[in-house]
Amino acid sequence: MRVKGGETCPVPGTVPPSTRRLRNTHCKMAHKQFFTGEPAQIRPRKLVQGLVFDFDNTLARLNKPLDELMNAGAQTAVAYMRSTGMTDLPDEISEHLVEARIFAETKSDDEQEEHTADDTLSFLLQFVGYPASRMNEEVLRRAVDLFYAPEMTAWEPMPGAIDLLQQLRGEGFPLAVIANYASDRIFQRIIDYAGLRAYLDVCLSSAAVEWRKPEKEIYDAVLKRWDAEPYELVCVGDSLKHDVAGGQEIGALTVHCRMIPLAEDQRLVDSIKPDAVIEKLSELPALIEKWC
Repeated sequence: MRVKGGETCPVPGTVPPSTRRLRNTHCKMAHKQFFTGEPAQIRPRKLVQGLVFDFDNTLARLNKPLDELMNAGAQTAVAYMRSTGMTDLPDEISEHLVEARIFAETKSDDEQEEHTADDTLSFLLQFVGYPASRMNEEVLRRAVDLFYAPEMTAWEPMPGAIDLLQQLRGEGFPLAVIANYASDRIFQRIIDYAGLRAYLDVCLSSAAVEWRKPEKEIYDAVLKRWDAEPYELVCVGDSLKHDVAGGQEIGALTVHCRMIPLAEDQRLVDSIKPDAVIEKLSELPALIEKWC
């Protein structure tokens, strides 16, 4: 305080005690209004926010030759269609069904748009002269299910797959499977039969969205669900063309699995370079820890 003209005045810059108490009260009220509870613990954001796996020859493998499974399924499907009254189907229709599937998969791969199994059967029947007006949608749907039925139970987890998924899930990583497959309802059943459902946050097939890997649009659902940037994903798969190139297309880290080598990868090894290569699934956790 200082004296001026017989009056006492506060020294400039000095706050009276009553004013300080009022300001403190306002600060406490503001703190209660905007910050409730205990102060939040700031957690560092990991570089790796989630992993996207391929399915076939990455997390699972067939326990029988695919040709054998397709032929058995085709014969069952044709027998069922004939039992519903479609008796005038060509004698060689079961062979045509297998050929049509292979052709549709090749065409889908070339065009990067999925030609579904249901559409393939419908187009085949029209091609061999069966009238579209006599086709029953539910019958054809059931025939497709029977065609793929032998494969549904022939898939089994790759060695170490369940242990790997349990470990990654336990460490807090969300996990997804994205696969090129011509029927989403059948693919979802395969995931259940293989015992993988409990570990997956997202399970998506190309038939559900029509895009096929390596098109980057097929990854959009995972990025949105996890609120992640592309570079925060790790894409793991056995195909350089689909899995590694797809991950690189969006800017993700990529891991090439070589447990069951693909013949077509031999012509791509010089042009498509993954961030890492593994010979067994048990090698993956160490990579993820290093990248985090």
